[in-house]
Amino acid sequence: MISILDYGAGNLRSVQNTLREIGADYELVTDADGLRRAPKIILPGVGHFGQMMRALDEMGVREALKERIRAGVPFLGICLGLQALFASSEEAPEERGLGVYQGLVKKFSGNARIPHMGWNQLEPRRESRLLRGGAEKPYVYFAHSYYVPPVNETAAVCVYTVPYTAVLEHGHIFGVQFHPEKSGGVGLRIMRNFAGS
Repeated sequence: MISILDYGAGNLRSVQNTLREIGADYELVTDADGLRRAPKIILPGVGHFGQMMRALDEMGVREALKERIRAGVPFLGICLGLQALFASSEEAPEERGLGVYQGLVKKFSGNARIPHMGWNQLEPRRESRLLRGGAEKPYVYFAHSYYVPPVNETAAVCVYTVPYTAVLEHGHIFGVQFHPEKSGGVGLRIMRNFAGS
């Protein structure tokens, strides 16, 4: 069973459809009690960092989410759900992230067209359980204006003006900056790999 934290993210329905397509059992959770029962957690994300963090606080789930991650529950953050793992973001400097990892989520600068949208190739930095069984450098679908610079936990990068974290893996913690639910067969395999983690 996978618990999807429902805080009103725009990609919630497509994440549900993907899990249904791979035959994974899932439920939506909207409170701390639901998180505390969750055997696996997905935090989907589309939109604004500050809005997301305020929504988690209004729901009273911030501490329960951090508690479950610290307890070793498999966790997958998608797009903004990956960024939420970090301490803060240039998108909303006044809001605290979950702080599972230190570091600042940055905005693309220079001549980059923002948001970064469309299909881009992943460049693995080390073996990845999420990417297991697929092409060495798969193409996946991105839609974002902010990024996590490469960190020790980065398993794959994408290059869009700068290299940034596209896949994060650290024990039971997984994060992807792209949208597996919009990435065709590659995305289905990634979700299957997480479901089997």
